[in-house]
Amino acid sequence: MTLINTLQTRYSTKEFDQEKKISQEDMATIKSLLQLAPSSTNVQPWHFVIASSEAGKERIAKAAQGFFGFNESKITGAAAVVIFAAKSDISDEYLLHLTEKEDADGRFAKEEFKQANHGGRKIFVDLHKYDFKDLQHWTEKQVYLNLGSFLLGVADLGIDAVPMEGLDMKVLDEEFNLREQGFTSSVVVSLGYRAASDFNASLPKSRLEQSEIIEEF
Repeated sequence: MTLINTLQTRYSTKEFDQEKKISQEDMATIKSLLQLAPSSTNVQPWHFVIASSEAGKERIAKAAQGFFGFNESKITGAAAVVIFAAKSDISDEYLLHLTEKEDADGRFAKEEFKQANHGGRKIFVDLHKYDFKDLQHWTEKQVYLNLGSFLLGVADLGIDAVPMEGLDMKVLDEEFNLREQGFTSSVVVSLGYRAASDFNASLPKSRLEQSEIIEEF
């Protein structure tokens, strides 16, 4: 499947076939998609919760009650559900941890390169923490970079998905102790295979014309 064909055929699934499960091989690839996504300065300010058991999905579905009840079946009927969470803060200890991991992976030919990389990343983090005062917003931007590549990646596997913000994120934070770990929920993605009765599967894709959204000089 070509990249453009993948973009043309993927869509937000509204109803999943509850009899179809995701293979262990594809689940391993799904984890790699989450791990390998890009982020600004390679800061990777994210954490993921994957639920594929009925009990796990029911825990996530607690966030789809009341006003958000329209999303409950998209969680309980999916083959797997992923919570995307963003870091609430980025400490100096975490930045050192990233640098040491990069060093262990062989990214620095010289110690001076390692120190320059660490210093540069800290400058960007401190800009958002102290000057722009939007660190939480910035970390969520990185999570959404991950989300974009993730949706494309699972579609390339032939797996259907629907991203959801229409949930009580505080419920998820409390259910999975995310805030205690330094994270907060940003978005949830349900995965699986479309049901034959999913109305959204047969609707034509609609996007604004290129002439409206793109300028060339």
